[in-house]
Amino acid sequence: MAANRLGELLVRNKLIDEKQLAKALEEQKSTGGRLGASLVKLGYLKEEDLAAFLSRQYGVPSINLNEFDIDENVIKLIPAEVVQKYQLIPVNRAGSTLIVAMADPSNIFAIDDIKFMTGYNVEVVVAFEASIRHAIDKYYDQSASFDDVMGDLDDIDLEIIDDGEEINTSELEKASEDAPVVKLVNLILTDAIKKKASDIHVEPYEKTFRVRYRIDGVLHEVMKPPLKLKNALTSRIKIMAEMDISERRLPQDGRIKIKLPGGHDMDYRVNCLPTLFGEKICLRLLDKSNLQLDMTKLGYESQSLQWFKEQIHKPFGMVLVTGPTGSGKTVSLYSALSELNKSTENISTAEDPVEFNFAGINQVQMHEEIGLNFASALRAFLRQDPDIIMIGEIRDFETAEIGVKAALTGHLVLSTLHTNDAPSTVNRLLNMGIEPFLVASAVNLITGQRLGRRVCQECKVPEEIPRETLVQAGLPEAEVDEVVCYKGEGCAACNHTGYKGRVGFYQVMPMFEELRELILAGANTAELKRESMRLGVKTMRQAALTKLTEQVTSFEEVLRCTIADD
Repeated sequence: MAANRLGELLVRNKLIDEKQLAKALEEQKSTGGRLGASLVKLGYLKEEDLAAFLSRQYGVPSINLNEFDIDENVIKLIPAEVVQKYQLIPVNRAGSTLIVAMADPSNIFAIDDIKFMTGYNVEVVVAFEASIRHAIDKYYDQSASFDDVMGDLDDIDLEIIDDGEEINTSELEKASEDAPVVKLVNLILTDAIKKKASDIHVEPYEKTFRVRYRIDGVLHEVMKPPLKLKNALTSRIKIMAEMDISERRLPQDGRIKIKLPGGHDMDYRVNCLPTLFGEKICLRLLDKSNLQLDMTKLGYESQSLQWFKEQIHKPFGMVLVTGPTGSGKTVSLYSALSELNKSTENISTAEDPVEFNFAGINQVQMHEEIGLNFASALRAFLRQDPDIIMIGEIRDFETAEIGVKAALTGHLVLSTLHTNDAPSTVNRLLNMGIEPFLVASAVNLITGQRLGRRVCQECKVPEEIPRETLVQAGLPEAEVDEVVCYKGEGCAACNHTGYKGRVGFYQVMPMFEELRELILAGANTAELKRESMRLGVKTMRQAALTKLTEQVTSFEEVLRCTIADD
């Protein structure tokens, strides 16, 4: 079914409205995929409602693929490339009829192809798109397992190069193209996608070599390749990322882009770092199709979200998002830019690196080696008639000074800083050399944030936490008796971790007049924090405890991600 046709029918049946359809079509255009998937991702429609609608519309039954165990002989009837191309899966065979589950039962080209290919009559049933993808992964996963690849690796003999030896790059390149090494690297890259990892760490040590994935913010060891593969495997990744394999003494940055089934692209941001026993490689996975830009779904509480939106819609001033690496600062900024991105606004961003590209926003990649840094980009932006400026990170006095002056001269400036919480950001700016009166005048709002893991909804069970422990953690005594804490027992859906997905804990601090006066009076971080709490600002610990009471996260995550308030 053409996207516009499906959209019109859904609007006519009052399952969505025109505004939601326009937003979903825009999302589909930027990320690819089907309109139905975009509507589900944006939360405008539930998968079961979409499947039920398509079922009624075409007069075909809908099924839950999770309840089926498909026979291997049925799977063999349709090749993997065809099921990937059309996003369908054969379910059963009855005489001369083949039952096929599809997310889009109107795709007559797919039906005709399968009829011609198999010689069977095709009967269509409707299934959720996500469950079809899951079934394809389950039944058509032709990639070798780690055990298979490791078995192949035992047959090859690669010489380890000592750091003192002269490097023969042609030999190293040849070793990196060896079939088992290529297969292993491909497996690591694709397996990380399936496990929804955010980062891959390839780490050499004196006597071991290991690969770890960061899943939902926590590292998990997935394999230990033979130490003799150290140079071949790292060289293979460096070649794919277009790095210089002969340079092993300096850090390097690169990028790998691969095509996924369904037309999606996956980017890997690659960095190699020389360590004592070889090059450590870290790959950050950047999947634009899974980028959540709806601010209502990031974890902001209603009051915090209202404050944040009020400040980003002001015509000038500075909005700062703070937190450590991996705390979701970039997503928060991209969410704000996505909301502000209109044809009437000139938006420019200086990023290092540009993680995702957006239509309508002028994004500039930093190149320190040629002098293009945040400060020089910011100066150039101010000569480009800007309305909104985003600086990837304020790292030094020069960048901070230009950003503050831009915020005071009619521009909205968004940026990030590496600090522990919102109040300590003020002192960070002062320590950089920015005058207190400039900080008080320019800054509209500061957000501190962390990411905590969500309790798996499939296996969550109540957890007994002593009353005194909850009170000590910061939960008000009046609420303790009403709180039911949950934890995940571990199941197949969450890789037996008890957690699936992440949620933000946000400390959103608007620059109230009382806070501006304290800054001008030279108040310290503790005084700013106390006054902000008096004015209704929740600390990160309080925000995390709110997620605990809402049964979104566990008590363990509250303690892991936040510190107690003084």
